[in-house]
Amino acid sequence: MIDYEQVEILLVDDNALDAELAMRGLEDHKLANTVVWVKDGEQALDYVFRRGKYTERKGLGPRLILLDLKMPKIDGIEVTMALKGDPRTRHIPIVIMTSSEEESDISASYNLGVNSYIVKPLDFESLASVASQAGFYWLAINRSPSST
Repeated sequence: MIDYEQVEILLVDDNALDAELAMRGLEDHKLANTVVWVKDGEQALDYVFRRGKYTERKGLGPRLILLDLKMPKIDGIEVTMALKGDPRTRHIPIVIMTSSEEESDISASYNLGVNSYIVKPLDFESLASVASQAGFYWLAINRSPSST
């Protein structure tokens, strides 16, 4: 069972509308008590590793990361590489949510250890639904080891 007091989702997306719709889908289904939105890969890594303005952040950190690929500063591939390459964070499920249908992006993502790759639907209501379904699966259905 999920400990809802401890469930945090990190949403990494530079598109404000996509992020708002994803957050709406997650919140409507009460999948997490906290959805944190950051706008690029650099902010995502700073948040997860408690660097920069996130040095003093509270809580255990995200139980799920919804990650766009095509972002400024540090892209989703580089974020995945950093998170899956670190023993402190490699257990966190990463769901790529992107508009890219390129086979090279899909292959690179899975080769780095992402848990799922979802192409964002073009209509806005479907995007909220996809985000909530991904969150539900990874937080309510999937069993993962306890955080270290």
